[in-house]
Amino acid sequence: MEDDRVFKALADPTRRMLLDLLFQRDGQTLKELQVEIDMTRFGVMKHLRILENVGLVVSKRSGREKLHFLNPVPIRAIHDRWIDKYSEHRLSALGALKRELERKG
Repeated sequence: MEDDRVFKALADPTRRMLLDLLFQRDGQTLKELQVEIDMTRFGVMKHLRILENVGLVVSKRSGREKLHFLNPVPIRAIHDRWIDKYSEHRLSALGALKRELERKG
């Protein structure tokens, strides 16, 4: 299942940090990301490859450089599938409580 691969990719703190860095400033090079992570070039490349394989990062060549961009779509799909449906009941209950309190008050 695709969700399993995304969850597994997100389980690693280094990969989450890479996504945070790309959220702050999209389109960074490997070198720019490496400076922020304090890890070898090959270590960062390995993590980026995993993120690319599950679609969380998209890369684009720009001349001699390869730029990395955040793709939030897989995270949104997880939100819609796993988080949204569980929070809907609570929101409905809060709305009903609000209406009941306004009716009494």
